[in-house]
Amino acid sequence: MLVSILHRVTGNGLAFAGLALLLWWVGAIAGGEQSYQTFISFVWTGAGSPLAALTAILAKLVLVGLTWAFFQHMASGLRHLVLDIGVGYELHTNARWSVLTLVFSVLATALFWAFVLMPR
Repeated sequence: MLVSILHRVTGNGLAFAGLALLLWWVGAIAGGEQSYQTFISFVWTGAGSPLAALTAILAKLVLVGLTWAFFQHMASGLRHLVLDIGVGYELHTNARWSVLTLVFSVLATALFWAFVLMPR
């Protein structure tokens, strides 16, 4: 039941917070180099003042949260697809898949951010 609720919550989170961030990013790109640099300073670097650094930390937490929401929504969506086929309704199997969706989403998020933050 928790995974079904998380599926709905992560879908709404991706729709609202993800869309807002995406539109801000696209608007910053369309606005030119200066507006894109402002976007990057808010979301990534946080250079300039302690408030900017705090904003960047919070923005990174939002990005990590959106990444987790994406992987959780994807995994639970695949789980629901398999259930719609008619497989996995046994209580033990269903409980195992529910736990595996949560484990997968956390591991996939960690691997994704490890790759993104890897020095090049």
